[in-house]
Amino acid sequence: MRVIIIGAGGHAQVVADILLRMAETGENISPAAFLDDNLALKGQEILGIPVLGETAVLPAIPHEAVIIAIGDNQKRRQLYRALKAGGEQFATACHPTAVIAPDVNIGPGSMICANAVVNTGSVIGVNVILNTGCTVDHHNQIGDHVHIAPGVNLGGNVHVGEGAFVGIGAAVMPQCQIGHRSRVGAGAVVIKSLPERVTAVGVPARIIKKSLELEQ
Repeated sequence: MRVIIIGAGGHAQVVADILLRMAETGENISPAAFLDDNLALKGQEILGIPVLGETAVLPAIPHEAVIIAIGDNQKRRQLYRALKAGGEQFATACHPTAVIAPDVNIGPGSMICANAVVNTGSVIGVNVILNTGCTVDHHNQIGDHVHIAPGVNLGGNVHVGEGAFVGIGAAVMPQCQIGHRSRVGAGAVVIKSLPERVTAVGVPARIIKKSLELEQ
């Protein structure tokens, strides 16, 4: 299966490496090209994979699936919706070192990075990033377009709402909920549920900002 990687920055290169490692283990998957709207990257080759131009040229490149390798949740969500509406199929990238329970449900377009752990009963939405070395304990519900950053630890029965971001090294205690599009700062410890569209930082995490952004 030929996969086009949308984005060619640092995170996209991590995703490309995951796909290459998957191919080494016998998976029928091959990163065919990067596409990035930064035209300064056009013509470069990264990890042996060419950067063929901007996202608009996607229909002209032979492929069976795409994966959106952009860390920003809002941009990733917008691209996912546009590409899905255009009939694209989405690949899932799962590093061979990730430990995933057999009953875990992972949505299309998601990225499970090296040494991530996802325990039994968990459900991972579409277009999600579970970044390097994060742990998602039993019966978590991770919403669509979420980014769980490197080294995050989520306790059991945690719910993370659509489009939320949990920063590097943060911890979320069991049974807590992170609201839709909320942000948890790096190293924070969430000991009680957070509402939607807030930013929380510190130990224990406290809300420092409420977002007034319009739904998109």
